[in-house]
Amino acid sequence: MTQKLYETDSYVQTFAAQVLACTPVQGGFAVVLDQTAFFPEGGGQPCDTGTLGAARVLAVHTDGTTITHTTDAPLTVGGTVEGCIDWPARLDAMQQHTGEHILSGTLHRLFGAENVGFHIGTPYVRMDTSIPLTAAQLAQAEAEANAAVRADTPVRCWVPDPETLAHTEYRSKKALTGAVRLVQFGDIDLCACCGTHVARTGEIGLIKLFSTTHFRGGSRIEMACGGRALAVLNALCAQNRDISVRLSAKPVQTAAAVARLASERTEAQQRAAALEDRLFALLAQDGQTLRFEPPMPPESVRRLADAMVRANEARSAVFAGQDGAWHYAMADPSGDLRGLVKRLNAALQGRGGGKPGFVQGSLAASRTDIEAFFTAESCSMPDPA
Repeated sequence: MTQKLYETDSYVQTFAAQVLACTPVQGGFAVVLDQTAFFPEGGGQPCDTGTLGAARVLAVHTDGTTITHTTDAPLTVGGTVEGCIDWPARLDAMQQHTGEHILSGTLHRLFGAENVGFHIGTPYVRMDTSIPLTAAQLAQAEAEANAAVRADTPVRCWVPDPETLAHTEYRSKKALTGAVRLVQFGDIDLCACCGTHVARTGEIGLIKLFSTTHFRGGSRIEMACGGRALAVLNALCAQNRDISVRLSAKPVQTAAAVARLASERTEAQQRAAALEDRLFALLAQDGQTLRFEPPMPPESVRRLADAMVRANEARSAVFAGQDGAWHYAMADPSGDLRGLVKRLNAALQGRGGGKPGFVQGSLAASRTDIEAFFTAESCSMPDPA
């Protein structure tokens, strides 16, 4: 059994250990030590990385008893090696994990929400709750969680004796047996946890919720704590400043400016569509049933085909684009186009389909190839009037 230094002191950054085993494995060497400060991946928290002597520690895992370090170089069995963990990454994990505990405890106390999922990802920490939560509830929980951070309460980690444990109420995702490690954050939360945490809540610095979505009957929250939260907020502020300059709006008025632009864009699109419809009606009067046009959006291609079939009351096709990349639409007032479009796609590297009286899609071919196809299909596509 490997002694877990991180369970008694999360702030151990360097240590000496004896190498008990070193075995070649895929991707490196599996190293077992008599003691370690490297936290193995588990419980939603990523593993520590760093060095063992001159070897880099790439990953750390545990089977519950033995902790295995995957290194990029072998170590001498029986020898002593100095371990050094990547402290900035460890401190970040401690801030995220402790902040998640405080938020979870606050949500449980306020609304009875259980934490049913947790993962420290990049750039956000993901937390899943057992019940759906409203924006107002999350805002209240965020405010109270940050008040707990400012209170700078000591964080206590310990393993109580069986009798004490039996009379202690604590949060846990599942029933536990044997020795149970408890983590307490004053009167905010008491739960079972094997992870690493800061010594005082004030070291978290900040807890910030960034988004929430409905997930499996509850809510999935994206959050960040400490230096990570500050980095995300700085990136968002920089992006908002750039947007405010581009919109000639104050930073606190960018949402209103974007809403105004969206409204103006919708109005412009409606005017453009109305003008296109007038143009398409004029074009359709020339009687052509097979038309090639410059590139245009698929919706415009569809409306031009509709205008042509209305004007000519005959099967009509539009191809918009250039050799190698065409959008097409075909309409027929009385026939079934599905067989034709299937042959078209097969012959000219196309894809698409639709209803009997209307089909649309795209293909990669030349105009010459398309015209040759319809010449061969003259019984299906009338010659231009």
